[in-house]
Amino acid sequence: MKVLKYLLIFIPISLIGEYMHLSEPLIFIFSALAIIPLAGLMGESTEVISYYAGNRIGGFLNATFGNATELIIAFFAMRAGLFDVVKASIAGSVIGNILLVLGLSMLVGGLKYKTQYFNQKVIDVTASMLLFAVIGLTVPAIFTHTVNAKLLTTRYEGLSIIVAIIMFAIYILSLVFSFYSHKDLYATETTEESKPEWSLRKSIIVLVVATILIGIESEVFVGSVEPMTKAFGLSEFFVGIILVPIIGNAAEHSTAVLMAYKNKMNVAIEIALGSSLQIILFVTPVLIFLSLLFSPMSIIFNAFELVALIFSVLIANRIASDGESNWLEGVQLVAVYIIIAASFFIL
Repeated sequence: MKVLKYLLIFIPISLIGEYMHLSEPLIFIFSALAIIPLAGLMGESTEVISYYAGNRIGGFLNATFGNATELIIAFFAMRAGLFDVVKASIAGSVIGNILLVLGLSMLVGGLKYKTQYFNQKVIDVTASMLLFAVIGLTVPAIFTHTVNAKLLTTRYEGLSIIVAIIMFAIYILSLVFSFYSHKDLYATETTEESKPEWSLRKSIIVLVVATILIGIESEVFVGSVEPMTKAFGLSEFFVGIILVPIIGNAAEHSTAVLMAYKNKMNVAIEIALGSSLQIILFVTPVLIFLSLLFSPMSIIFNAFELVALIFSVLIANRIASDGESNWLEGVQLVAVYIIIAASFFIL
């Protein structure tokens, strides 16, 4: 986190660059570098608020704000009509968390410890929920891809809303399951928790300010996406599925790898898989609902995104089946991610 805070200098740099109408690729890079530390500050302030608010409210806050940065970026992209970028960022977040973050965590942790163990029951629940969530995303897409293209009307926007409502309801029920009815399943060994350096008032102020600045930077970032893709010959799919998730979750990704290095694989895996689950069950439905304010966005993904999502979740379920990990599994996950990234890069 201390290293990331040095990147805060890019907040004024990006805003000055936007005001002075610098080249769009430079503005894209500056705004991206500004968002990364802001996302870290948002996560850090949320953790401090959780300490003062207690486990239940704290757990809810962490679950809600866990992917707030990506939600904000996606909102501005959606408002700009970049629906392909938004949907690619949803798929990319899930794929990135499962393959890249989990893979790096297992690799880094495995290089220090021969075999690492985690709570198989908890991870099984999360992995099973992920499988359900991906089914919820794929069924509408498979349905629309198998019917006559002439029949693709606004009725599918209604289908997307129905799926979004069901997913959001499942998300609420999953919170009830983890924080109330089956909270004993998620109980961890009590350790002496040091008092955070920030006060409750300071953490709330930091959270509010970071959220506002992320909103400003996200608008700048999204505004430079199309010119940047043309300048570098990149596809919007690559930006959405690779760059946006990495930028929005850099701080969270580094935390997962650090936890694995400290042999806390339960935390590392829960960050990777839990974040993926939030993206599908919380962020996606909210974006569908918000799109009704502008131009309704469907929940239909292209065939390659669907294949990547399905295989990623199947891998997550396979890894969760034995309750242990090693560095070779990490290498395999990262290798698959690189293959997928390379495929989108050449589009």
